[in-house]
Amino acid sequence: MSKHLTPASIRANIPLPLADTAAQPSVKVGDELTLEVSDLAFGGEGVCRIDNFVIFVPFVIPGEKVTLEVVEVKRQYARGKLLKVLEVSPERVKPRCKYFGVCGGCQYQHIDYGAQLKYKHKQISDIFHRLGGFAESSILPVMPNPSPWNYRNRIMIRSQWNKMIQGLHIGFIQHDCGLVVDIKSCEIVEPEINRLIEHVRENPPPRGGLKVVLRKEPENWQVGKDSFFQNNFHMLPGMIGALKDSVADSGVKYLFDVYCGVGFLGIEIASQSPQIESFVGIEIDKQAIRSALVNAEKHHVSNGEFIAGTAEEILPELIHKYPAGESCVILDPPRRGCHPSIMTLLREIKTRQIIYVSCHPATLARDLKQICADGLYQLRQIQPLDMFSHTQHVECIADLRLSNSSR
Repeated sequence: MSKHLTPASIRANIPLPLADTAAQPSVKVGDELTLEVSDLAFGGEGVCRIDNFVIFVPFVIPGEKVTLEVVEVKRQYARGKLLKVLEVSPERVKPRCKYFGVCGGCQYQHIDYGAQLKYKHKQISDIFHRLGGFAESSILPVMPNPSPWNYRNRIMIRSQWNKMIQGLHIGFIQHDCGLVVDIKSCEIVEPEINRLIEHVRENPPPRGGLKVVLRKEPENWQVGKDSFFQNNFHMLPGMIGALKDSVADSGVKYLFDVYCGVGFLGIEIASQSPQIESFVGIEIDKQAIRSALVNAEKHHVSNGEFIAGTAEEILPELIHKYPAGESCVILDPPRRGCHPSIMTLLREIKTRQIIYVSCHPATLARDLKQICADGLYQLRQIQPLDMFSHTQHVECIADLRLSNSSR
């Protein structure tokens, strides 16, 4: 996951409030400026402007007046380091974590939690409007995390040799460079993960440059060592509830669970939705497919099947298994989004409903724009979920319905 806005973020089509391309940078590295923060960009950084030129600065809040030092200047934007907050926002709170501001894991611990949800909603609305042309009215309020602290069930920590102390740093990457911050605990992970961090520190890796994945296993679900499962157990009831309501509202009887992982979404929806007669899960990870078969048996779900292979290969062969007019395709792809051939196939087959789950709003907006082109599908709603509290990241569930004129 990216920790801040970078040129790579721009190439990934994340919309940034950049300056006029004709404007010339009016600042240089080392300048100290006093500016007002006008916005909070997707990625977590505040937006300041001088002579219509944008300067991004972390750990600030819109409405604050700050002093910053310019640390990087590009043709279209600059980056600043926060020196002092001169006028403090009423939304500013004391960060809970002592590593906040150095560690790159969190961007929003200095912002009141309710305000975080407000800013995330605005960011998502801006992205879907600018990249997809979708109305803000289709974006529902962000579903809050019932446990905004100690929620994350999987992390990756790194080791790095520190010459100064002649020892290892064990922790996370700093927010502004590639160095590792030495940490003893993390405020957003499950207590069990903090115990695992302590164990790693007591039994350190043999050298720097190694990564260690720490995970708390979900109850009553088999998940392979390298297979995907949602990183926040506390949000899963809300997520499944939103999916179940969308499926019930559309009246579909059949599901295609594409990028199904260990079968979590398909199994949960099928077991809680009496109208679902049958479903099929597709996943490239063969180990995950084996787990999905075990999970279906554990949850007493017998009306589904799971097939190993890429979505591009398998879905065209299976799409005619169920009547398109009574079917829903659930997409939960990696952050890069769906393969273009999947978008083309969905537009050709015209299933009644498409539900797209994504943790990357920019790629989601891009894919939805293609699916909805020419009014073929209508975006019913987007439900954002705060799966990653105190960070820049947001999960979204998009509900698309085939237009009446397209049936």
